[in-house]
Amino acid sequence: MKSYKELAKSVKFSRTRNWTKLLEKDNDLEFIGAGRSAFAFRIKETTFVLKVFFPEFKRIAQEEADIYKTLPNHPYFPSLYDKGENYIVIDYVEGFTLFDCLAKGIAIKEDKINQIDEALKLARESGLNPSDIHLRNIILTYDGHIKIIDVARFKQTKKCTQWDDLKLAFNKLYKKKYFPKKIPVFIMNMIAALYKRKIIRLGS
Repeated sequence: MKSYKELAKSVKFSRTRNWTKLLEKDNDLEFIGAGRSAFAFRIKETTFVLKVFFPEFKRIAQEEADIYKTLPNHPYFPSLYDKGENYIVIDYVEGFTLFDCLAKGIAIKEDKINQIDEALKLARESGLNPSDIHLRNIILTYDGHIKIIDVARFKQTKKCTQWDDLKLAFNKLYKKKYFPKKIPVFIMNMIAALYKRKIIRLGS
């Protein structure tokens, strides 16, 4: 297998103002997702993810690597294995995001919410400020454990209430017997868009 640096260099894409299109990659890379600042690939026949950052977000590669180094060595978070100018290599986590759980009707138990609280507490005790905690960057693994991925914004200085709002919505709505445990994706996307525009608060 090629080096991580060579694999990262194999990733070619085109950028417009609102869209990034993957054009080319090494055959050893399996595309698994795109975010605001990077593409993520599973390195085939390994348990690693290669995250390749777009040119204007290269600095985030270093910032995210530093955050992983700061986080406690705990199963709540992936481990960092390598970093470069525009990439990082971390654990591949198998499971369902909490967004997937809601879309598929997989029950989210209260002990999982407590695990997330504990993970964020550990991050704060390490001097970080967990931010941008949303349904797509919390994974329920196949063996029932919580993993938090995408920690790039854990050094923000401003207070982020996103997780507090999600937890309040869990306690006030989701836990109720009458509340549906399976929610259509378009409804969740609509709620997320309205929340982002500060039209609604999930805990309201």
